[in-house]
Amino acid sequence: MTLADTHGAVLAFDLGLKRTGVASGELSLGIAHPLTVIQAESTDTRLAAIAALIDEWRPALLVLGLPLHADGSEHEMTRVAKNFARKLESRFKLPVFLVDERHTSTAAESALHAQGIHGRQNKTRVDAVAAQLILQGFFDDRLTA
Repeated sequence: MTLADTHGAVLAFDLGLKRTGVASGELSLGIAHPLTVIQAESTDTRLAAIAALIDEWRPALLVLGLPLHADGSEHEMTRVAKNFARKLESRFKLPVFLVDERHTSTAAESALHAQGIHGRQNKTRVDAVAAQLILQGFFDDRLTA
């Protein structure tokens, strides 16, 4: 799949056990924007919130951050994310792309800090900005592929 032959909305997720950041973008533009943070500790609650977003945005595809150790090796959250990707594909019948999310939360915190957003404000936004960085990485990789 290339950006040249596909258009439509994209939703991206920075999966967490308590909070999941969500970003949106348009394939033809290749620009990601932070959207929201889903506060949910159960998979069912998280999927219900994602279903509402999918109904609203009607995305062509989904992107999910793939957590890895700094050296690229997998860990427990890698397996959680891969399982969640399978659930997204099965439930919503949309392609799901996994994108390396190493360092996105740190980069998101730095970006918010640089904008003067600190403390509680930062905590409530960092996951959505991390999802934005994941989605922007997806777009950027497709432009250079």
